[in-house]
Amino acid sequence: MPTREKVTFTGSTGEDLAGLIELPDSKPKAIALFAHCFTCGKDIAASSRIARHMVNNGFGVLRFDFTGLGNSDGDFANTNFTSNVDDLIHAAEFLRSDYEAPQILIGHSLGGTAVLHAAPLIPESRGIVTIGSPANASHVSQHFQASLREIEDIGEAVVNLGGRRFRIRKQFVDDIRNTKINNLSRLKKAHLIMHAPFDAIVSISEAEKIYQAASHPKSFVSLDDADHLLTRNSDAEYVASIIASWSARFLHYPDNETQQSEHASAMTGNEAVAPGVVQAAEIDQRFAISLATDKHTWRADEPQSVGGTDTGPDPYDLLLSSVGACTAMTVRMYAERKGWPLDDIEISLKHQRRYDKDCAECEEKPQQIDEISRELRFSGNLTPEQTGRLMEIADRCPVHRTLTSNLRITSELKPAGDH
Repeated sequence: MPTREKVTFTGSTGEDLAGLIELPDSKPKAIALFAHCFTCGKDIAASSRIARHMVNNGFGVLRFDFTGLGNSDGDFANTNFTSNVDDLIHAAEFLRSDYEAPQILIGHSLGGTAVLHAAPLIPESRGIVTIGSPANASHVSQHFQASLREIEDIGEAVVNLGGRRFRIRKQFVDDIRNTKINNLSRLKKAHLIMHAPFDAIVSISEAEKIYQAASHPKSFVSLDDADHLLTRNSDAEYVASIIASWSARFLHYPDNETQQSEHASAMTGNEAVAPGVVQAAEIDQRFAISLATDKHTWRADEPQSVGGTDTGPDPYDLLLSSVGACTAMTVRMYAERKGWPLDDIEISLKHQRRYDKDCAECEEKPQQIDEISRELRFSGNLTPEQTGRLMEIADRCPVHRTLTSNLRITSELKPAGDH
């Protein structure tokens, strides 16, 4: 039998937040963290029904009341969108310490906007689901549009939202005006955007904005004639079933190992990548490139200013990251072998092209020299002699030596599809 347990954890303002975690009768495929809609609560019908159906599909779900709402402590008037995002991060920390970190972040209405902002700070999350969500938090101001002048002039106003009275302060209005979703293109997570075409509260154009801002892999699912609050049980069941099916392509759980392997192969266009080989393949027939080894996958792209979609670092960023990673690893290995008190390493790298003033042929033909500059910072109780030696070792990292040697790159044309 599935289990339900009331839980409490500390929120962003130090108050206790009330939550409910539901688990299937066997080990969950993954844990989902659910964020409810604006001024709603964890027990609203949509939240409880989606959670129940997710559990029936083998997932665990934590839903909770944001600060000042439902059974959670705190004063709603002192909260804002930023505190909601912080509450989500605290909820993820609670799951991480007491259960397991959430792999799925689900948000309904403004809760979906909140999970878009919380996702970068929950590294274990692999899938983000928004349901009837606005692209920017400022969208909720339409619910108290008539009171905005009073809030601006006096600093606060009591407004009626869904038959309940809430005190909205100017700091809340100022906070929601400063929210942007321009971070989505940098998130390396899967997106599922769900929205009803005739949603009377949040226009479907908001879903389009989220979809356009998100990086691939991303999916859109129409909720047909569902209302904003998903008051029909059949709509909530449909949402949960879609999330469960969609997540199978992106999450790590035992029953999904085969799908994960197949998905990785599909991304590279190759059945397998041999050890020691890096496979590069186009994703969008533009500049987005899937990169893979036998164990890892990542991507490269170009910025939008040159026609890319900015879904990954550009080739020179990848080059700098290779030099930086190799430098840090080489210095760390040497310090550990010597037993030196090196606490931390930080390296900043920059690539530039300059004309070499010392070139003998400069008068006849200007020579352009590529240069990578590194700034290294070492933390720890190191002597000046130890620091100087580590700087020498930094220049001996294998990637550095490869780039400054007589490097030769060869190319061979192979028939398409021949690996």
